[in-house]
Amino acid sequence: MAPSPENPGLFNWLLILLLGLVWGGAFMLVRLSLDGFGPWSVAAWRTGLGGITLAVIGAVLGQGIHKIPSLRAWGFAGAIGAGAVALPFVLLSWGQQFIPSAFAGVAMGAVPLLVLPLVYVFSKDEGIGPRRVMGMILGFVGLFILVGPGATATTGHENEGLGRLACLAAAGCYASGSVITRHAPKMPPIAFATATLLVAATLLIPIALITEGWPPSFPAQPTAALVCAAMLPTALAAVIRVRVITTAGSLFMSLTSYQVPVWAVILGVGFLGESLPPQLFLALTIILAGIGLSQSRALKTMIAQMRRSR
Repeated sequence: MAPSPENPGLFNWLLILLLGLVWGGAFMLVRLSLDGFGPWSVAAWRTGLGGITLAVIGAVLGQGIHKIPSLRAWGFAGAIGAGAVALPFVLLSWGQQFIPSAFAGVAMGAVPLLVLPLVYVFSKDEGIGPRRVMGMILGFVGLFILVGPGATATTGHENEGLGRLACLAAAGCYASGSVITRHAPKMPPIAFATATLLVAATLLIPIALITEGWPPSFPAQPTAALVCAAMLPTALAAVIRVRVITTAGSLFMSLTSYQVPVWAVILGVGFLGESLPPQLFLALTIILAGIGLSQSRALKTMIAQMRRSR
């Protein structure tokens, strides 16, 4: 049976688990990258290296950008690259200078809630009912328990209010990008992801060069972290994101937003020696309950199919 928003299938479940882990690791990789490069350079190199990597892989696998079928398809790729990759990078980079980092985490966790009305209006085939709405709300409650207590703190900066709006706007960009991806013309996922990253890099590289210039050196650890950030949470994640949205829907894809902070905390504890938040397990339980509630019908169908295949 082909995957759909009502029945995403086991492979898409595995993909969003992998995506949560990969994106959760992005916080650690970016943090290490910033020890040697400025924020604009990190964003530009991530998208640039990621786009070039996918272009090479796509050419080898027969999914190069020449497979993008029409100007209309290029228009979708350009809109997503500018509005759902480059723009949120800009908004987050600027906004996080003035706000508590916890607020940025909560803002990103709001993506599924922002996706809901967009799906209701523009993507009715995905289906929204009380069960899914309550599951999304419950997941956000779990996320807020994990990272939200610090979100109400104030930095006292005069641009704090604008910084908070910028982070919320970035979440809106990601939500809109998911719905736009869902309605894009059919094209190979690697070609689609490549085009979006190359568009973003084309916009970000000039900004990085103007504001920060060419990096004076490439220290080993920050450079290795930056390359990993380009390969995994940028290039690989872009392909997975396109595949999941086009087969299982933007609402299903948005569940990743609830996993990312959990993985970020776990990886931070395991690799950076950070302290384990005492509320982690309570938050994780609530997040999993929310995901289970929102996808209860799909999970029952998948379990039944697995039993019949034995």
